[in-house]
Amino acid sequence: MTKLTVGNARITYRTEGSGPAVVLVHGVGPGSAMWDGWSGALAADHTVILPDLAGSDPAEDDGAPLTIEALAAQVNAVIEHSGAGRAGVVGFSLGAPTAAAAAALRPDLVRRLVPVAGLSHLGDEYVRQLITAWLDLAGDPVAFGRLGTLTSFSPRFLNAIGHDGTEQLHGFMRPTDARLRQLDLVQRLDVRDLLPRIEAPTLAIGCTLDQLIPVENHREFARAIPGAEYAELETGHVTMMERPDDFAKLVRDFLDRP
Repeated sequence: MTKLTVGNARITYRTEGSGPAVVLVHGVGPGSAMWDGWSGALAADHTVILPDLAGSDPAEDDGAPLTIEALAAQVNAVIEHSGAGRAGVVGFSLGAPTAAAAAALRPDLVRRLVPVAGLSHLGDEYVRQLITAWLDLAGDPVAFGRLGTLTSFSPRFLNAIGHDGTEQLHGFMRPTDARLRQLDLVQRLDVRDLLPRIEAPTLAIGCTLDQLIPVENHREFARAIPGAEYAELETGHVTMMERPDDFAKLVRDFLDRP
């Protein structure tokens, strides 16, 4: 685990595998651990870089409100510090606008971009109400985690893993100060002015059964990036858990293009 100071934050990152560099940018949650169990699909022939940005459990900062620009600067600092050269960057959920901002602000560092289940701004009233309800549950950790599970996965997936498997998922989201700061950033999110500045070849991936950020938002995100390709998977929000092989193929095939 490598530690790095960027602005007001003390962040960490770790690496797996060897080969062309790929940075996996986490969304709301404890940090890069969300990629555990899937990152190995790339690490066989890529150097996978897994940062824990401000607002994640391993990171430390002054507790000020998070901004997309600060998180993007942390992603870019990790790419530079790792010595990986220009990297592919994959960002999931809140990590999608973070990765996109990193590409827009430092095009010299991002070779290819893959935003997944992304949101460019909080113009969807459904998402606004959902995030507000989630924050309202901060005093009830069990309900907070249960809402996270219900909105992160499709009913089909939850029925497939059964009651015990579903109950185990609740612990991933707890109403810590870090989680609440991440959700506060979602409420203030707006990267629409940055998306047209992206120069890196981009593949945006949408999730047609997403109950957290409905797929119309993913499509809007893709349309705002010049020349972006777009693909969809029939999954809930956390697509890398529901269809890991299909997701890996989409990402790998795009990143490995000449």
